[in-house]
Amino acid sequence: MVNPIQVTKSSMPPYEQYIEEIKDLWESHWLTNMGIKHQKLEHELTNYLDTPNISLFSNGHLALESALSAFNLSGEVITTPFTFASTTQAIVRNGLEPVFCDINPDNYTIQIDQLESLITDRTTAIVPVHVYGNICDVKEIERIANKYNLKVIYDAAHAFGITVNGESVANFGDASMFSFHATKVFNTIEGGALTFKNPQLKSVLNAYKNFGMTGPESVEYVGGNAKMNEFQAAMGLCNLRNVDKEIAKRKLVFERYIERLSEIKGIKLPFIQKGVNSNFAYFSVIFDGYKISRDEVFELLKKQNIFARKYFYPLTNSFSCYRDRVNPDDTPVAKYIADRVLTLPLYANLALEDVDQICNIIKGGSIR
Repeated sequence: MVNPIQVTKSSMPPYEQYIEEIKDLWESHWLTNMGIKHQKLEHELTNYLDTPNISLFSNGHLALESALSAFNLSGEVITTPFTFASTTQAIVRNGLEPVFCDINPDNYTIQIDQLESLITDRTTAIVPVHVYGNICDVKEIERIANKYNLKVIYDAAHAFGITVNGESVANFGDASMFSFHATKVFNTIEGGALTFKNPQLKSVLNAYKNFGMTGPESVEYVGGNAKMNEFQAAMGLCNLRNVDKEIAKRKLVFERYIERLSEIKGIKLPFIQKGVNSNFAYFSVIFDGYKISRDEVFELLKKQNIFARKYFYPLTNSFSCYRDRVNPDDTPVAKYIADRVLTLPLYANLALEDVDQICNIIKGGSIR
């Protein structure tokens, strides 16, 4: 049986490098509770992301939940349904009401033209999503947020290391959430982080991820347990040393897909936005008017042991847990894209010959 080609494969440092990094943990026995590795990774990420304030978490979802809690929000939060489940779930689990804005048909980020019309006297924040490394219209979102005195918390899970006209994506909005899940461009096995503007938020976030505790005998917040442990941080330190090389490899895969699939009628390919220094996180294709459907392409690849992903599908506003609260027909562009999108395999060590095989199967496109 031919080895499967997964939609992604986790980047890992050389085995010896990781072993060397964790050696001293057997001496210190400091395994969690924001230890030396944790502190070092925070410092190195502030440099890499060119951002002044960062807080590490055990995963990106709890980072986003903590941000929403730390800003003490209430009422409605405007977001989009074209995202992973985490975005919407974090909003709802904070007792907030998600209000779904449609997306742009070109880069799949929040539709600015609709955004302002959704604001009511109950709106307290906007949670836009940078999608596949495509960056939201941050300037216009900032203008709208300032006009209505709203917080802006970006779901930047796909946007690690990206800059826009030289400015780090980590510095947009009041806060940005990054995922360091194993499938991401940069990973700490599981993990995540928040970057934020107000330095006073640091102590609040540290409390939220540590049961709300602000001292040995003081609990000021209703928090949880979301601390990144030392083994995760050690993996992050190792992967950070190699991440630029990994992104360069991803770029070669991305460009090979473009070369092989360009100018095919009915296939819409991704593009790099002007001024954006991409991380080449995903290669998501829209099958719109192609000779076979997205689902048929998915099955063709699967028969050859190649596993693409319908990402994002389904929309979060079509989840059964929200069936009586929202209507996915209210976001028709997002629904249209979700029904046609397929994310093809992309990771640093994906062989270009495998990319060619994937493209040949798609271009053959015959269902028997």
